[in-house]
Amino acid sequence: MERAAINVVGLSKRFGSLVALDQVDFEVRPGAVVGLLGPNGAGKTTVIRILTTILHPSAGRAEVLGHDVVREAGAVRRIIGLAGQYAAVDPNLTGRENLRLIGRLTQLPRTRIRPRASALLERFDLAAAADRPVRTYSGGMRRRLDVAAALVPEPPVLFLDEPTTGLDPQSRNALWELIRELVSDGTTVLLTTQYLEEADQLAERVVVVDEGRVIADDTPAALKAHLGNTVIELDMDNQGHAVRAAEIIAGRLGETPRVEGTRLRLSSRNASGMLRGILNLLDADGLVPRTVAVRESSLDDVFLALTGHRTQAGPAPDSAPDSASTSTSTSTGGPA
Repeated sequence: MERAAINVVGLSKRFGSLVALDQVDFEVRPGAVVGLLGPNGAGKTTVIRILTTILHPSAGRAEVLGHDVVREAGAVRRIIGLAGQYAAVDPNLTGRENLRLIGRLTQLPRTRIRPRASALLERFDLAAAADRPVRTYSGGMRRRLDVAAALVPEPPVLFLDEPTTGLDPQSRNALWELIRELVSDGTTVLLTTQYLEEADQLAERVVVVDEGRVIADDTPAALKAHLGNTVIELDMDNQGHAVRAAEIIAGRLGETPRVEGTRLRLSSRNASGMLRGILNLLDADGLVPRTVAVRESSLDDVFLALTGHRTQAGPAPDSAPDSASTSTSTSTGGPA
């Protein structure tokens, strides 16, 4: 049986009376990308900090390629790369100087530092800007350089903590493609994100975390299929009509829609049949929706069904910035 690249069992973390993680379990197979999904404060970054030896767990255990993150912290640091929520490169150095510095800090053989830096600058489309100070880079360029820095020592396991936060759509798509290339080359990636589309696009499996607990762990397709293949959305004239429509649907069809303001939402495996029944019921009661939409289920729908709220994805991070982008990072920050 293939050994997991990352194995987490009963992981818990307390900060005083605050429980940041509560009996978290999951694993990542070698050469896979797994998404750790959750809203701000769910515990995602705390998991990353424990797995990268920055924090010690209060209970439970975790291993990276068979090495215990507490007892064998040094061995773990030698086989991982970490890109935190913020680009941690030195803005006063050039891109090339940043990568060479990381090479020296991670004790890469001197003969390999220069060619490794050059190869990464090419791969991350930064060669043209390699000798410019990083302070002149765009946000997307800094983020790519930060991920490149985490890859200087060629780690077999890479941790990306909300890598696309604050990026424009073009930069985000470019970084997604780079992550896919890394995985195709055999790198194992654990990715934390608030962006449901990001998890859906990249992850082989999704571990959903809320309030420090794992509430779901499966493939994106399986999570969406469990909810229902199709989502029906009805927009009513006002909230009163929406509440009345929900009561009618629940009473006659046995399906309880979620009401958000004037909008009703429910999932179904038989959307066409259910939609006809809903419209007939509402018409008989004099209720006519302003708009009707039928679409495929998304991870957003899954998360809403599991937690009762959305991920609140946005520019705000779910913790203070990590202090460095590689396994040489140190931090004593609180929960995230």
